[in-house]
Amino acid sequence: MASGRMKCVTAGVLLASLSMAGTAQQGRQLTFEDYARAERFMNYNVNPLVDHTVEHPVWLSDGRFWYRDHTAEGTTFVLVDPERKTKGPAFDHVKLAVALQTAMKPKEQLNSHHLPITEFSLSESDKVVALATGSRHWRCDLSGAGVCASTDKAGAVAPGPRATRRGPTAPVELSPDGKEAVFIRDWNLWTRDTATGQEMQLTTDGVKDFGYATDNAGWQHSDRPIVLWSPDSKKIATFQQDQRKVGEMYLVPVTNRHPQLQAWKYPLVGDENVTMIERVVIDVDTRKVIRLKMPPDHHRSTICDDVSCNGGWDDVQWSDDSKQLAFVSTSRDHKQEWLRVANAESGDVREVMTETAPKFFESGNDRVNWKYLWGTDEVLWFSERDGWGQMYLYDGKTGKLKNQITHGEGNVTQVLLVNAAERTLYFLGVGKEKGRDPYFRHYYSIRFDGSGMKLLTPEDADHEVSASPDGKYFIDVASTPTEPQTTVVRKTDGDLAFEVTKQDITRLRAAGWVPLTPITVKSRDGKTDLYGFLFKPTNFDSTKKYPIVNNVYPGPQTGSCGSRSFSAAHRDMQSLAELGFIVVCIDGMGTPWRSKAFHEYYYANLGDNTIPDQMAGMKELASRFPWIDIDKVGIYGHSGGGNATAAAMFKYPDFFKVGIAESGNHDQRDYEDDWAEKWAGLEVKNPDGTSNYDSQANQNYAKNLKGHLLLAHGTMDDNVPMNNTLLVVDALIKANKDFDLLLIPNVAHGYGAATPYMTRRRWDYFVRYLAGETPPKEYEMMPWDQEQTILHGPGGTEP
Repeated sequence: MASGRMKCVTAGVLLASLSMAGTAQQGRQLTFEDYARAERFMNYNVNPLVDHTVEHPVWLSDGRFWYRDHTAEGTTFVLVDPERKTKGPAFDHVKLAVALQTAMKPKEQLNSHHLPITEFSLSESDKVVALATGSRHWRCDLSGAGVCASTDKAGAVAPGPRATRRGPTAPVELSPDGKEAVFIRDWNLWTRDTATGQEMQLTTDGVKDFGYATDNAGWQHSDRPIVLWSPDSKKIATFQQDQRKVGEMYLVPVTNRHPQLQAWKYPLVGDENVTMIERVVIDVDTRKVIRLKMPPDHHRSTICDDVSCNGGWDDVQWSDDSKQLAFVSTSRDHKQEWLRVANAESGDVREVMTETAPKFFESGNDRVNWKYLWGTDEVLWFSERDGWGQMYLYDGKTGKLKNQITHGEGNVTQVLLVNAAERTLYFLGVGKEKGRDPYFRHYYSIRFDGSGMKLLTPEDADHEVSASPDGKYFIDVASTPTEPQTTVVRKTDGDLAFEVTKQDITRLRAAGWVPLTPITVKSRDGKTDLYGFLFKPTNFDSTKKYPIVNNVYPGPQTGSCGSRSFSAAHRDMQSLAELGFIVVCIDGMGTPWRSKAFHEYYYANLGDNTIPDQMAGMKELASRFPWIDIDKVGIYGHSGGGNATAAAMFKYPDFFKVGIAESGNHDQRDYEDDWAEKWAGLEVKNPDGTSNYDSQANQNYAKNLKGHLLLAHGTMDDNVPMNNTLLVVDALIKANKDFDLLLIPNVAHGYGAATPYMTRRRWDYFVRYLAGETPPKEYEMMPWDQEQTILHGPGGTEP
């Protein structure tokens, strides 16, 4: 079965390879056993060997929380009560499995250790479980023998533990009281009564490319409504998205029949017309649409390159009485922000304050940190104006600064809790503890006046924190890249309340796993510390020389290495090392989480790609460790990492010998407008046709290629269109350069079922051209569907 699956994947991949002259002298022949040993360290093989991991704990309204506890036997849903200092199974798993299996039509074989539950809530002394299994919803009464019944009534929406629910026709967003669900139909907004299924149309003037609450600009394709319900469940804040003049992107699938053209609105850097939003408030009972009295805003947010970054509408906040709406508007180039307040009944808008950043503004890391305090008409505001991410307090009536709250080196990254009554805020911060890894997150409290800052998580580790809704407790999951998790519950003041669990990696170590090596090297300036990871083969021999491979992602919105919390696998870096390489990732200058100057280091010059930092770091490592062969350097990356890989091969051809560039955005002018215009500024076109983006386009340097380069791209990539890679291909052909090209038909930015094939081809390429050895012919990795089932359970999706 596995063999047949792999044949389908292989047959579905189009390999266009231009002949490689002067192939390197081949050394030893690697075997299938060599590759199998490497594959043992892929995430789907090592992650299941880690027991008692706590991730994404869910707080309940009564102050308890639950999490999934994974062990060799399977998954248990654990319920923790911090007040009583107890934990145990959230329900009778065996009874629930039998009851749920009996209710399911068609029947599904369920195992009590592998229940496909994505969410749940408890009621009636924990005897009734309201749960979801993907898009299906159930009410299970476990007070007796155990009975489950579907709550997915025809036309109705089953209320449950989360706000967003998929109804019969489209994704919906539930009102706070759970009585109404709003959804998009034919470019307009509708509501559905969750009990009766009765529908009501709220808007009537929505049309194609000018619809309500749509999040389908650029690479986003979603029917999920972008709305924010008022606290009283009577009003909806949303927008009408205008793309009527925006240019289109086109893709054509590979088929042996007439292909169906895919066309959608995709604004590009430099376009005169880009996606705009017209803000509105909708009174649900009267179906009245109140347009805010202001010009249209750009389709932007303060933290990402979309109007919605984390599933909701991030830069909008209702007042407690549902009469006012605070929101932040962002300029096209992300340099200026305006905090405004609207009257939800009249549509009148007043400007509270504005801030302009010389290069780009952000309001935090993956979370909006500003908050309007309606009780006192004050504003908590995030800014990097002093060189670090700090919190400030403003007067909400006058817009004048009252005082700076946080000071000194290190960033506020996420404000998790605000206690307005006690005038205290609680935040995650990085870089504030001297002598510690600057990427480790710690949790702090501080008063609005800037006094009394307190460290609440003292351990020298990275802390994943989740605060309870009532503010009494927080979950603290502490770990490092080399040390597994310890999970505790702390009181709001940081005092230990309850020890929850410790991650157990006994089975992982027994399988031969070894931890990575954290590294610190100097940047290109010879002064600034850079941090990263180094991976060695588990059969490492210090008397040997190993080629070095760099796994790169240049940012600017993230770095190469990712989180500093514990993980058994970091993409395929350990697996690649098993084949006889030293593999490194280095978070270079131009990436976030450090100072503002560090983050904006190569602003307006995305062609930099941190490559000088990668080179400086690898050279320093080679000077320290004689087992690194600095004459054999490889590099690979996906998306922005694909861009960086090609740039490295073209701009430093004598240093980098082998590169694999996957789905790279090689010319930002052929990519979505809001990402590049934030990090590189607006395009400036000169009279002679040149522009400030020319120096950032990889095809302009392709003629410099000397080493072995493999370019890969999905033909239906709706994020980074395939044309990005074809521009480089065209330039290489015109320069008469040898290279390899792998086009994967009908896949998007991620390669889906072809991922195992791409991984194997990546390994082959480095083995053949960097190590000078021969890979086994057509090694067959675990098929994608089996990988996904192992990682995410039946159905292959993240719970």
